[in-house]
Amino acid sequence: MDFYHIEFSAPCHSVRLLAKALKLQLNLIKLDLLKGEHLKPDFLKINPQHVIPTLVDNDFVLWESRAILIYLCEKYAKNDALYPRDPKKRAVINQRLYFDMGTLYQRFSTHYYPQIFQGKPVPEGTFKQLEEALEFLEGYLGKTAYVAGDSLSIADLPILASITTFKEAAGLDLSKYANIERWYAQLSATVAGHDEICVQGAQKFSSFFANAKQE
Repeated sequence: MDFYHIEFSAPCHSVRLLAKALKLQLNLIKLDLLKGEHLKPDFLKINPQHVIPTLVDNDFVLWESRAILIYLCEKYAKNDALYPRDPKKRAVINQRLYFDMGTLYQRFSTHYYPQIFQGKPVPEGTFKQLEEALEFLEGYLGKTAYVAGDSLSIADLPILASITTFKEAAGLDLSKYANIERWYAQLSATVAGHDEICVQGAQKFSSFFANAKQE
């Protein structure tokens, strides 16, 4: 399987974590968005929307990282441990996936990306919105050991990648979120590939944040 990715992208990291958990071999193809490599004709033939990550599994092409996570689980997982078939358990997992996409990582990018990629001033109120998203996650983890229940699921992987980026790239201090810190310590020690994929990838992203303001 070809996997088009960016080394410092948290969504890309989550797919690589799952592939490692499922013992799938990905052919990693790096693209440099700053050089416009995602806009070259060869890649546009694969993905006209030209977004990263993109997975090519024989003649099947898929993008959007959370959709890729679900596809890999449904096609290649030997059991349903990471993505249970029970409708209610699956619904909670899906909600947490969308929470990461539409709230947690979205608020992070809304606060930081205008600063680091466009040189714009800090958007008003966006850091408080990011803190609110972290409070939501803190609440989830106050009720269950993992983000979507009492066992590891695919919902943990993108949020683990996001939180790693917050800590390692942006330097956010999350010490006031005891449940997040407990969960992060546990997963960073037990999820295969976390250091080499998430931590090292996020550290490559850190130079972008050198002059970024948190508030």
